[in-house]
Amino acid sequence: MAERYIFNKSLNRRVPRWYWLAFAVAAIFSLTVFVSPVKAQEPLLVDPDTKRNASTVTTTVTNIDFTQAANNTAVTLVSFEGQAPKLQLIESQGKVSLTLPNTKLGEDQLVELNVADFGTLVSTIETFEDKDGARIEVNYSGPVTVQNTVKDGVIRMAITPMDSAQQDALEAEKKYTGDPISLDFQDVPVRQVLQIIAQVNGFNLVTTDTVTGNVTISLSGVPWDQALDMILRVKGLDKRLEGNILLIAPAEELSARETQALQSKKQVSDLAPLHTVNIPVNYAKAAALATILKSTEGGILSERGGVTVDERTNTLLIRDTLASIDEARKTINALDIPVKQVLIESRMVTVLDDVGEQLGVRWGFSDRQDDNGVSGSLEGADTIAGGIVPSIDNRLNVNLPVTSAAGSIGFQIASLVDGTILDLELSALESENKGEIIASPRITVANQHEAYIEQGTEIPYVQATSSGATSVEFKKAVLSLKVTPHITPDNRIILDLVVTQDTRGETVSTSTGEAVAIDTQEIKTQVLVENGETIVLGGIFQQTSSDGVSKVPLFGDLPVVGALFRNSSQLQQKRELLIFVTPKIVTERP
Repeated sequence: MAERYIFNKSLNRRVPRWYWLAFAVAAIFSLTVFVSPVKAQEPLLVDPDTKRNASTVTTTVTNIDFTQAANNTAVTLVSFEGQAPKLQLIESQGKVSLTLPNTKLGEDQLVELNVADFGTLVSTIETFEDKDGARIEVNYSGPVTVQNTVKDGVIRMAITPMDSAQQDALEAEKKYTGDPISLDFQDVPVRQVLQIIAQVNGFNLVTTDTVTGNVTISLSGVPWDQALDMILRVKGLDKRLEGNILLIAPAEELSARETQALQSKKQVSDLAPLHTVNIPVNYAKAAALATILKSTEGGILSERGGVTVDERTNTLLIRDTLASIDEARKTINALDIPVKQVLIESRMVTVLDDVGEQLGVRWGFSDRQDDNGVSGSLEGADTIAGGIVPSIDNRLNVNLPVTSAAGSIGFQIASLVDGTILDLELSALESENKGEIIASPRITVANQHEAYIEQGTEIPYVQATSSGATSVEFKKAVLSLKVTPHITPDNRIILDLVVTQDTRGETVSTSTGEAVAIDTQEIKTQVLVENGETIVLGGIFQQTSSDGVSKVPLFGDLPVVGALFRNSSQLQQKRELLIFVTPKIVTERP
């Protein structure tokens, strides 16, 4: 054995290390050159997903839908045909993966759905298909609970946000973050176990004389802080951690000591001298801050302290101990800050377009034969029978003129020998009226305060009482803007808006006299707007088309000559109202 060992050592000395390295490189090169062509001639591997046996597919996904249910629950509905699949659900942080074995996706079901606009915690839904079947992944944010049901060919996955109680329970489960530790002791002093836990985690341990007794434990892979809490709970103990020092004592003893310390502190506070300070308030109302300072629930001042408000100078006069005064000063500095302001500009644009056409006629025939007369009225016939030409109004048989005619032409043919008179007048009107009315109220208001601005007239009207007496009342016809802004932390603005534009309408007759109608246009809404952005709150479009005919019965329906017995009119009216609003946060000058 000694000779062989010497031979090996000699061999190692004779052959350099680089020789073996060169030999290894040559061997690898030979394998690469001579073996690779053989592999190239082997048959190619087939993707198992593309050659999946069709006989293993028992279910087909036909549709995927999404909806929002009560309590902001996000519901994903997966419709399928065939056998009900065995669901395999894996929930990780921010994602739920639902695998459907032996399932394929139907036509056009390989999708990625963006459902963020629904306002739930779910953002996207993605579908996949592989050799194991179909997979649906739902991405979400925040703490949720997931429930799955299968019924009537539909898989229903409901993702519901956790309420506060569920979140508290979840946090309680996650409160243990210590490294895992394993303990296995049989009837050993509890002090010894506590010392081991403290040494493992680098704490200095202090225990009172009342920490006694033995304990039997067998824990494996448990967070050390959970193991410590369990031991303390069993023995009726409690802990306090101050820096790197871990204090262990009976729970009642620790509670009694802390109560005694609080009482001592309170006694010191009760005996401390009182001081008086004047604190001016710049932006807030001193009275509002005084209410907060002396509130019975969570107030800052002590029982001996007090606060007085000087309304004239907006100053707080506080009398209390120095410690309470310091706390009050910190609270005032945190609350006495300038409130952001918003400049709100609203524009109400009204566009008018009226087009009208009207055609009218007036004509009359008067004649006298011996002592008889024919005319447009009894007065005209009587007058012409007496040999006197009647007035034009009494000579008209058809009186259908255009109101406020823009143009007219009249003919009169008279034969004084036999007393025959023929009068004819044609009148026409074509009108076009276009207008644009822009009202732009502007107002600056502090954040979360209501502001109101109006401009217009108050119209008087007579109001009758039950006793029969009358009084004059007034009704507003104004352009007004009422707004309450709320600035969000990301510098966007939520607006509660009421915009009205009232105008004087028609005058109507009532039992107590004439009254004026009010034409009202109003919009009430809440919107979220970017700073400086202009949005359209709403609009109203009105279009009126009317065709009117006034005619003499029977004669007005005759062809051609019927135009001499009727008055015709056409009217086209268009009215459009658009309301815009632009809020701007007023920046403070440095």
